[in-house]
Amino acid sequence: MRTLKNSTEIKKTDHAEPEVSRLKQEVERLSALLEISDYLASTLDLDELLLRVMEVTRKQLNAERCTVFLIDFERDELWSKIAMGVQEEIRFSLDKGIAGHVARTGEILNIKDAYADPRFNPEVDKKTGYRTRNLLTMPMRNKKNEIIGVFQVLNKKEGSFTAEDIELLKAISSIAATAIENASLYDELNQSFVSFVETLSITLDARDYITSGHSRRVTLYSVQVARLMRLPKKEIELIRYAALLHDIGKLGIPEIVLFKNKKLTEEEYNIIKRHAVLSKSILSKIRFQRHLKEIPQIAAAHHEKIDGSGYPQGLRGDEIPRGGKILALCDVFDALTSRRQYKDRMDIVEVMDILERETGRSFEPFVVYHFKNITLNVLIEILEFGHKEDFKAQDLELLRNYTLKDLIRIRKQGAENDEEFQVAEIFMYYYQRKYRGE
Repeated sequence: MRTLKNSTEIKKTDHAEPEVSRLKQEVERLSALLEISDYLASTLDLDELLLRVMEVTRKQLNAERCTVFLIDFERDELWSKIAMGVQEEIRFSLDKGIAGHVARTGEILNIKDAYADPRFNPEVDKKTGYRTRNLLTMPMRNKKNEIIGVFQVLNKKEGSFTAEDIELLKAISSIAATAIENASLYDELNQSFVSFVETLSITLDARDYITSGHSRRVTLYSVQVARLMRLPKKEIELIRYAALLHDIGKLGIPEIVLFKNKKLTEEEYNIIKRHAVLSKSILSKIRFQRHLKEIPQIAAAHHEKIDGSGYPQGLRGDEIPRGGKILALCDVFDALTSRRQYKDRMDIVEVMDILERETGRSFEPFVVYHFKNITLNVLIEILEFGHKEDFKAQDLELLRNYTLKDLIRIRKQGAENDEEFQVAEIFMYYYQRKYRGE
C-alpha cells in the first residue's frame, strides 16, 4: 500500500508540473501585456514606445528580432518604423515579401521555414546581412479596422512559433496599432501648434522691418546652445517656442517708438522695455500643454541679467529660468551681429569682447561657454538665414571643423596654418558680404 500511495503521488506531481508551468507562462505573458499598457500610458514618443514593446515581445516569444512596418499609402510601400538590429530604413513595395502579403490580405502568417516559402523576399536579408529562419507576421489595424502596418517577429530560438505566441502577438499588435494611431493624432495636433507659433513669429518679424528675422535667428541660436548643453528634449522644445515668441509683446508698443532709428529718449526707452511684460501677459492667456507652461516666464526673462540689473523683474542668478538665460545671450548676440539699414554688422571680435565683458554680470558663464562652441558652419547659416542658396558646400564642410571660439583665437592671435587662415577668410567673406539693395 505504501508503494502504491507513493506511486499515486508521483503521478499527481507529474500531472501538476506541466499545469504549473503553463500557468506560470500565462502569468508572465499577462504581466508583459500590463507592462506594455503602462508604456502606452507613460509616453507619446512613438519610437521609444515601440522599442519597449518590441523588446518585451522578443523576450516573451523567445525570438531574436522584431520589426514594425508601416504602410506608406502615397507610395504603396512598407517602411520600417522600428527594426531591431538595423540602422538604415527598410523600404519595399507592398506587393513583395511576407510583410507585404500580410499588409494586403490581413492574414496572420506563421512561417516555419522562410526560404521555403515562395512569398518570402530574401532581398531584405541580403541588404541587412541577417538570415531569417522563421517568422510570425501580424497585421496592425486602427480603430476603423483598416490595416496601417505589420508587426513581424523573427527567428524563434527554439522550434517554431506556437498558437500561444500568435494569441500574445495579436494583443500586442492591437496595442501597437493604438499607440501608432494616437501618436499620429498627437503629431498632427503638434504640427498645427508649431505652424501657429511659427506663423505668429514670422508675422511679428514682418511687422518690424528693422529687426526682420530676429525671432527666427534667436530661436536657432538658442536651440543650438540648448543641444550643446545636452538639455532634455522637452526642455529644448520649451526653449524653442519661448524664443519664437519672446518679442510678441512688441505688438503693444507704438510704432513711432518701435521703429525709431535714432537714439531713444529715456521715456521712449522705458516704453520699449514694456514689451517684456507684455510678452508675458499675452502668452499667459494661451493655454499651453503642461510641459510648455513655462513659455511665458522664459519669454519674459530675455532681458534679465544674472547680477539683478535687468528687467522687467530684476531677477538675479538662479531666479532666472535657464531658458531665459539662454535667450538673453542669443538676443544680444543677434542684435549686435544683425545688419541694419543704417549700419553694417559689428566686427565679430568686438561682439565677442562685449559678451566676454558681460559674462558674469549680464550672462551666465556656462551659457557663454557653450555658445562659443557652436560650429562655424551652423553659426554662419544662422547669421545668413534666408540666403542658404548662396553658400558653397565645400565652404560649409571646412567650417564644420571649427567653432566660434576657434575663430576668435585665429582673428586675435593669427592662423597657425593655411587651413585656419582659409577658415577665417571664408567665414568673414560670408559675414561681411552685402546684397543688392543694401
